[in-house]
Amino acid sequence: MAKAFGIITAASNRYDIEGLQEYRPVSAFSFAGRYRLVDFPISNMSNSGIDRIQVYISGNPRSLVEHLGTGRNYNINSKRGKLQLLFHDEANINRLYNTDIAAFMDSFNIIERTREDYVIITSSNMIYRQDFSELLDQHIKSEADVSLLYHRVDNAREAYRGCSCLILNRQKGVQSIDMNMCNADTRNIFMDTYVLKKSLFVDLIRKAAKTSSMYHLSRAVAMAVDELDIRGIQHKGYFAAVTDLKSYFDANLEMIDYEKAKSLFDAKWPFYTRTTDSCPTQYFDDASVKNALISNGCLIEGTVENCVLGRGVRIGKGAVVKNSVVLAYAQIGSDVKVENQVIDKWARVIHAKELVSDSGKPGYVRRDDTL
Repeated sequence: MAKAFGIITAASNRYDIEGLQEYRPVSAFSFAGRYRLVDFPISNMSNSGIDRIQVYISGNPRSLVEHLGTGRNYNINSKRGKLQLLFHDEANINRLYNTDIAAFMDSFNIIERTREDYVIITSSNMIYRQDFSELLDQHIKSEADVSLLYHRVDNAREAYRGCSCLILNRQKGVQSIDMNMCNADTRNIFMDTYVLKKSLFVDLIRKAAKTSSMYHLSRAVAMAVDELDIRGIQHKGYFAAVTDLKSYFDANLEMIDYEKAKSLFDAKWPFYTRTTDSCPTQYFDDASVKNALISNGCLIEGTVENCVLGRGVRIGKGAVVKNSVVLAYAQIGSDVKVENQVIDKWARVIHAKELVSDSGKPGYVRRDDTL
């Protein structure tokens, strides 16, 4: 395999995810009870033999930095590999300035010093399994200038709002990169994943920075479709894009479905994360748990159905929790009814006896809050 280094970009400047994003960047969002979103792109790169990975961080970085640590949890070669955390100060004047190009310019000398010939760039808000070594080989064999990974969906009218989509010709050449306007069911959703030579990547960064301070890399690539050979490569398997609270809610609850979970998780392709040792979950005599994903350390006395529970969650006696995502160390009090909610870490729902929202617009309880 030709050598490539990896870049994982922050998604915080492109999407506004109600509530959760106030306390941590999108890449630090909890997923399936025990993972963070950033675990998936890092693990894909590590499993693909990429051992030099740059993670771009902006906005409330503490939880993400604490989670990533030195990178030793991701099976990165400790002698020749490296997980670099690169910080980008977000502009408070106008969010238009908070682009991935601006972040790359802040660390431009680090990018230039990398010895690898190729770079694979992906986002921290996309959940999927991908062998990047195969993707790189396919890119090199095609002799394309840039390869873009996409996933074909048939529900783009209801989902993937804010994502980009690829317009392809019959040879899968990219004709344009457009925003998903939710006006058609079938779309080729761009997975914010690029494969190209490092030298071309550097040129695109320079050109975009000189052209406009509001340009993202996707815009720079889109502007070059008439000059460069840009190809689309289709992804197969599970794919989710976290772009708002509803997509985050849906992606978590999809992991309860065994077939969907199996299409993402594979024992031969492990997703690494920072482990937390604690006691197994305790189910009391009156507990009733159906179709749920339960993390370790929980105490359950009530009823839990169609839920994802993070570590150390407490469900009181007589409580009924349905179709909800409950993050670590939250508490649901006795005789409380919760349905279609995202309960953030350390929140306590004890005084409000009924907290019910529509499944199409899940509710959110703030971190550390008491209701």
